[in-house]
Amino acid sequence: MGALDPPLRSPRFRVIAPAYPGFEVEVEALRADPTPIERVTVPDTVEHLAGIVSEPESPPILIGHSFGGALVQILLDRGLGAAGIAIDSVPTEGVRTLPATQIKATFPVLHNPANRHRAVAFTPRQFHYAFTNTISEQDSAAVYERYHIPAPGRWVWDGVLANVMPGHQATWVNYRNDDRAPLLFLAGGQDHIMPAAVNKENAERYEASAAHTDYYEFAGRDHYTIGAPDWEKVADYARTWATEHAPWSRRVIARRQSLES
Repeated sequence: MGALDPPLRSPRFRVIAPAYPGFEVEVEALRADPTPIERVTVPDTVEHLAGIVSEPESPPILIGHSFGGALVQILLDRGLGAAGIAIDSVPTEGVRTLPATQIKATFPVLHNPANRHRAVAFTPRQFHYAFTNTISEQDSAAVYERYHIPAPGRWVWDGVLANVMPGHQATWVNYRNDDRAPLLFLAGGQDHIMPAAVNKENAERYEASAAHTDYYEFAGRDHYTIGAPDWEKVADYARTWATEHAPWSRRVIARRQSLES
């Protein structure tokens, strides 16, 4: 999850990358003591991030990867942010597409109901299939060693159960909200754990709203798309889209063009 403050006098952005509550320590510390992962909840995380993205004088661009994509959607639905980008997003409540690769990728968490209350680690082999399937096992092992922490079983299980439990669950958003900021979904054509089909249906759910929603798929990219080779292409696409759709950014561009003409 990240947020971008608007550029006032230059095209550069100031990047803010807040951690989830309790995740403010190094990877090694979370592996040694995954208690914060076991305890973290979606509502607490949303409230934590809402406080942070509300601080800038101008609404920031919200960018989230994986579950961060779902959090971006929730925050936008609350009226926060100038624009939102959900990369390889976990679906919000109501999305029912469930490809076979996603079932296999999430099986380490979902095979045991008791994992709903645990932090569940992936093996290097499971990690390679779920997250880094377009790079070699050797390169994946290096990514695993640097970034892997156990998954919050509660979040995975609650996401599955959201569509069968009564009432609105933690990942519910109002797909008919006409007032939310523009939203872009970026999907990877080879993403196993959050396949493009899932992201596409999530984007299509917003067709009931007059708010601007776009979807773009990067062929051949996996869930590790923001760190895999050619990640700059994803970043450039996101930056260009955000610059074109964030209201304050359009005003900055128009003012700059006026001064140059």
